[in-house]
Amino acid sequence: MTEVKIILLQDEKKLGKKGDIIEASEGYARNYILPKKIGIEATAKNLNDLKLHKANEEKKAKELLEQAQALSKDLEQKQVIVKIKAGEGGKTFGSVSTKEIAAAMKEQHGIEVDKKKIQLAENLKNFGTYEVVLKLHPQVAAKLSVKVVEE
Repeated sequence: MTEVKIILLQDEKKLGKKGDIIEASEGYARNYILPKKIGIEATAKNLNDLKLHKANEEKKAKELLEQAQALSKDLEQKQVIVKIKAGEGGKTFGSVSTKEIAAAMKEQHGIEVDKKKIQLAENLKNFGTYEVVLKLHPQVAAKLSVKVVEE
């Protein structure tokens, strides 16, 4: 049986991840991998395209990491003020959500942050200043000061 080198175009459970170069039997490649567009034959042109594509992805990933680090430094010097209603005796109604923090950031500083990236260690149910973690990148987390005040 002859083996054929294949470049995977998508993650496949038993074969490997996207971009991996695998060896498969000629029949398996011809009858399953190629027709279902799971992979392409590893010719010189395709290998070169893969190398260029990986280099481009690495460059983009590096730029995203640098942007996240710069944003992290910027955010750590800022404070966001969130207003919530209070009842008798200074007790708050409800708590501050990540959606409210994200909206306040956009309004006060013009910085858009996805509410899913904001991680609250505890519910912000009382007035005061809290440190909130923003997961900007898998390798970058920023601390943001959130001040909860009465509306």
